[in-house]
Amino acid sequence: MSQIDARLAELGIELPSVVPPVATYVPAVVSGSLVFTSGQLPMVSGALPATGKVGDGHGLVPAADAQDYARQCALNALAAIQAVIGSLDRITQVVKVTGFVASDPSFTGQPGVVNGASQVLGEIFGDRGVHARSAVGVAVLPLDSPVELELIVSFA
Repeated sequence: MSQIDARLAELGIELPSVVPPVATYVPAVVSGSLVFTSGQLPMVSGALPATGKVGDGHGLVPAADAQDYARQCALNALAAIQAVIGSLDRITQVVKVTGFVASDPSFTGQPGVVNGASQVLGEIFGDRGVHARSAVGVAVLPLDSPVELELIVSFA
């Protein structure tokens, strides 16, 4: 068992299958010693767990739920990365996380939502999981997803 597989098991995390693209692109691309993922939605078993805008009002996706969805996006991105480099043990650094949050106009908690991804990457990779990051509020995301995430990682 690889070091990262053992860490995932210790954390009770099972990586999902690679989420198939919703249009004409691939889930991840290798360029030199970097892997760039396409935007990953929080798909679970082929479906979004929720749709709509993130915010604090009635009919909106609560920020705490959106944080969990950002975590799922990160796990989906790791599955895509694993598919192109073989083992997650090859990751030397999580370089950049870009999180997009479909936000109600009054919602300003995008950094807290994207923390769901940052925290799980830190739990899995330790110091190698410390990364640069952007957390961006947007009007709408594909399939009306509340969250979308991209990762860039370096590997050896």
